[in-house]
Amino acid sequence: MTANAHFKCWPDMPPPAETFLSRLGAAVGDAKLAALRGEAMARPTIRVGAGTCGCGAGATKTLAAVRSHLAEKKLAVDVLEVGCIGLCSEEPIVDVQMAGKARVYFRRVSDSQVPRLIDEVMAGRLPADLVLGQMSTPGVEAWPGVPELADTPFFSRQTRVVLRNCGLINPHSLEEYVARGGYAGLVKALKTMSPEEVCSSVEASGLRGRGGGGFPTGRKWRFARQNKADQVYLICNADEGDPGAFMDRALIESDPFRLLEGMTIAAYAIGATKAYIYIRAEYPLAVKRLQEAEAAARAWGLLGDNILGSGFSLEIYLKMGAGAFVCGEETALIASIEGQRGTPRPRPPFPAVKGAFGKPSTVNNVETFANVPEILLHGQDKFASIGTEKSKGTKIFALSGKVCRTGLVEVAMGRTINDVVNHIGGGVDGGKKGKAVQIGGPSGGCVPEHKFETLIDYESLKSVGAMMGSGGLVVLDEDTCMVDLARFFMDFLKNESCGKCIPCREGTRRMFETLDMLTRPRGMEQGDDALVRFQAVAALEKLARVVQDTALCGLGLTAPNPVLSTLRWFRDEYEQHVFERRCPAGACTALDHYAIEADRCVGCGACLRGCPTQAIVGSPKHPHYLDRDKCIGCGSCLPTCKFSAIAKVG
Repeated sequence: MTANAHFKCWPDMPPPAETFLSRLGAAVGDAKLAALRGEAMARPTIRVGAGTCGCGAGATKTLAAVRSHLAEKKLAVDVLEVGCIGLCSEEPIVDVQMAGKARVYFRRVSDSQVPRLIDEVMAGRLPADLVLGQMSTPGVEAWPGVPELADTPFFSRQTRVVLRNCGLINPHSLEEYVARGGYAGLVKALKTMSPEEVCSSVEASGLRGRGGGGFPTGRKWRFARQNKADQVYLICNADEGDPGAFMDRALIESDPFRLLEGMTIAAYAIGATKAYIYIRAEYPLAVKRLQEAEAAARAWGLLGDNILGSGFSLEIYLKMGAGAFVCGEETALIASIEGQRGTPRPRPPFPAVKGAFGKPSTVNNVETFANVPEILLHGQDKFASIGTEKSKGTKIFALSGKVCRTGLVEVAMGRTINDVVNHIGGGVDGGKKGKAVQIGGPSGGCVPEHKFETLIDYESLKSVGAMMGSGGLVVLDEDTCMVDLARFFMDFLKNESCGKCIPCREGTRRMFETLDMLTRPRGMEQGDDALVRFQAVAALEKLARVVQDTALCGLGLTAPNPVLSTLRWFRDEYEQHVFERRCPAGACTALDHYAIEADRCVGCGACLRGCPTQAIVGSPKHPHYLDRDKCIGCGSCLPTCKFSAIAKVG
């Protein structure tokens, strides 16, 4: 296994196409090429995972400590910033490669641990408490007794295709990207294939859109290509708005040239000479890396006029969005690019016919484009050999929530949810029992623990009321209230609705209000509120179906999913909230209620005076009583009682 295939299940990268390889070789020489691939280091190199997740865990301080300690010790060591390798729960991650030795990764390296780490490694020892694993490379000596990183639990069941370079390469270096096989797919497309052949190859590979819809990518490209116009636009949707999703951000921060290469191939295939990357302004590091990568690609003749002498030209523009979730929908995104308010448009006409500025346009997300260079380089059949009959290739998930190992996970289609949660993720954190996973973001669905053997592919997830989505996967444990979870997502979706169509605007709000009523105690209701509550709950599922059938865009059509999936699998929790006004998970604290133990109460009146709803009654020096119908579960009585006479009973 070479450095180009440092994780399992993907073939070694063949040499870049001859024309481009010779140019690179002439520019940097064979020795530097070997060093860029990690095969022959001239001197020690320390790499620090400095993506957003790493920096959030303290990598900026770690990086500063590395440079400071090396300067203090006067050590000749190269220091590089790399992206996220995926194992976010172990950040900050540092890897060290000594000359002639394998690359070793270390976990949770705080700034205070840097001096010990560097001193021990330079002395030929590895601090065992920090070691994650090593990455062997041909021609270098492995460290004895250190496991291969690819064999560790987090990585052993992954199939790293799109993420193969993340945390490995220097995202600032186009030379390193090319030395590891980058841009070979583009060279092959431009030098040996017609645009029609590129479309056919991608279509035959079975690649489907990774943004959630799962539409066949090659077919979408062909639609845009068939609509002749004086200008065709290519658009990358990097507007990653799902709470807990960070796939696009991490990929761009770690391997920005892969996105640019995939977009250039796609533009060539559909005949586009202008392309946009629509990215959230809240991703400053990703934006910066893209700007640097675009400038480097342009300087190398990989963007701009007459790319690699092929006669094909392409300009890529960055458009920063303001964080509106609805702009993840392609027609709303296009409206925002045009300088208009980001609201969806009725379809047809579809963007392939009339998109940006009234011209044929193709919209794909970051992960979709990142798959394209691999398909062109290794061939459609190789890509199609991975996955299931209708879902080919791999899928990236942002694994988060109540799980031991969080981070970015890339698995072949056809793996099970159980593989991701319990094997790759290490199971539920804190010794708790797993309850469900939320897949597909706010518009996705919940899959209960007894359905964890469900395959990860487009059709199987739909069969259990979930969806692939862009790849968010949140693990939920026994302390999660499914009613409260649905309420949280409906609150998010009602706020993010653009308001253009009535079903989405009013339906999401009404569903939220109904769920909110279920989390309130009787003491907070007046008049006929209780009757209204029962009527609303009875109509909740019907309302969700109406919104699902009549909303204008993808946001509205999928907005009821959290309600419908939790009703399907956790109806008993809804019934407990409705009929017993009780939250079995204890998450809806407003439904908590208290009782006064008569044998301990001395009738001091302290709790009575502190109750905001006058739910406590009683006379001095006699045991008091708490009226549950008036109690709002605020708990203000607990700290007032000096005799431990008040207890939480629900």
